[in-house]
Amino acid sequence: MAKFGSRERVRDDSAAGAAGTSDRSYDIRIARDGTWYYRGSPINRTALVKLFASVLRRDDSGGYWLITPAERGRIEVDDAPFTAVAVTAAGSGSSQTLIFRTNLDREITAGPEHPIRVAFDPGTGEPSPYILIVSGLEALIVRSVYYQLADLAVEHEGRLGIWSQQTFFAMDQSPTEPTQPQAAATQCPPWRRSIAAN
Repeated sequence: MAKFGSRERVRDDSAAGAAGTSDRSYDIRIARDGTWYYRGSPINRTALVKLFASVLRRDDSGGYWLITPAERGRIEVDDAPFTAVAVTAAGSGSSQTLIFRTNLDREITAGPEHPIRVAFDPGTGEPSPYILIVSGLEALIVRSVYYQLADLAVEHEGRLGIWSQQTFFAMDQSPTEPTQPQAAATQCPPWRRSIAAN
């Protein structure tokens, strides 16, 4: 079984077919709050959710799949497959480090390999912040954690944002940047909206 944290992504249906796997659609949905559902009922066993998450992949068109050596199946994701439910800050200024904890107890340090981005709803301007977990898989930063980040925000080169691992992540919307759809999980988003420290 593949390990969660692998950077493998689903590349091509024909390649999977050649490997002898079979495709199907699972009746599994991940809600915006990170809850996994099977046939409309929540999956309450954390160990089982972690097992499913360990084989979760995203293809180049934005679709989500559970992949094992024997088969693979498509699942539905309302927004991002994970949520960032806590953050710990150490240090200050450009030397600050932000360590996030996901709803599945995985710790991720924001930085060049795990950038933070903020999408803005085109109708309301409501921000939706995310942190990249592994290639193609993000965690939606929950509102309480977003407020913590807002308290840490500083100005840098005319933008308002936060530092982590010598990298600046803008949290405001650039006046020259078009509004990003909130449901960016259906597209391949621009991961690196960051400014490296000099």
